[in-house]
Amino acid sequence: MKKFISIIATSCALVASLLMSQVALADESYAETVTNFKQANDTHKFFDNAYGYAIFPTVGKGGFGIGAAYGKGRVFKGSTYTGDTSLTQISLGFQIGGQAYSEIIFFKDAKAYNQFTSGTFEFGAQASAVAITIGANAHAGTTGNSSSAGTSAAKAAYINGMAIYTLAKGGLMFEAALAGQSFTFEDK
Repeated sequence: MKKFISIIATSCALVASLLMSQVALADESYAETVTNFKQANDTHKFFDNAYGYAIFPTVGKGGFGIGAAYGKGRVFKGSTYTGDTSLTQISLGFQIGGQAYSEIIFFKDAKAYNQFTSGTFEFGAQASAVAITIGANAHAGTTGNSSSAGTSAAKAAYINGMAIYTLAKGGLMFEAALAGQSFTFEDK
């Protein structure tokens, strides 16, 4: 059993590293990523009213039984760049494939911003993000996935002072897994 888990972990690490090398080549700038998120109607109120946000232009994710994700980002208080952040995720459950996506986390107030920038911060497996695309929307969480096309839109709300959106960039991944995200922060 130990050997089997080791093989799966090695395979997952290989998939994740291959994916990260590919998405690093296609990495877009922070400004372009913010522009992409601003194109979604539901994020306007967050950009207009949030205390700050963390933006990750590319998060690479891969898995085969055990999954992993990684991305580098920047943190802003208002429109002022305050430091760098990184996102890591390990997931367990049925999953296979790889994908790349952008992620933004809005901070409702100074308390949420300070909590995120305290050095290390984690979202539990119950946290969910609203996945947005042009012309279609989806909600992904540990309780299941749903999607819609047309004029209806997925909605996010602040939970514990933070709201999370993702924007798919490419790849295909099937998963029914529990995962939490961990973040680090370093002042600029």
